Amino acid sequence: MTPDEKIKSLNLVLPDPIKLPPGVNINFSWVRVRGSRVFVSGHIALNADGSVYDVVGKVGSDVTIDQGYEAARQTGLSILSSLNRELGTLNNITAWLRVFGMINTAPGFVQTPSVINGFSDLILEVFGNDVGDHSRSAVGMAELPFGAPVEIEAEVEIST
Repeated sequence: MTPDEKIKSLNLVLPDPIKLPPGVNINFSWVRVRGSRVFVSGHIALNADGSVYDVVGKVGSDVTIDQGYEAARQTGLSILSSLNRELGTLNNITAWLRVFGMINTAPGFVQTPSVINGFSDLILEVFGNDVGDHSRSAVGMAELPFGAPVEIEAEVEIST
């Protein structure tokens, strides 16, 4: 089954592009393609309509590990949506290379890998082990944009 077919079979919803809060402007690309390498800027979790995900705050105080896991999974859907818009399909992704997961953490929270597993589990579910396996970091941050519990950036390889 191709990634595009897998998303449909799992009834996953790729969200609309982010609806930035009033007064916020960006001057970068969400996805940048250079040859067979694709660089994905930091994404946060979005609702289906592109609005900022409903769960915000610090994991370990405002947000539970399970909520953080789900936010990481939703962030993955946001990334897949951006990749799909840029590439026209997810089927030509040949490898997930590197993932950098950032978690908005309460002081003393050290279970960051458990949170970013939400992203990794999604990617492996959609792409399988051969394509979906990736190197990864999961680090705690003092703050993230718009109070998001998770932000993730990635690099993938595509067939050209």
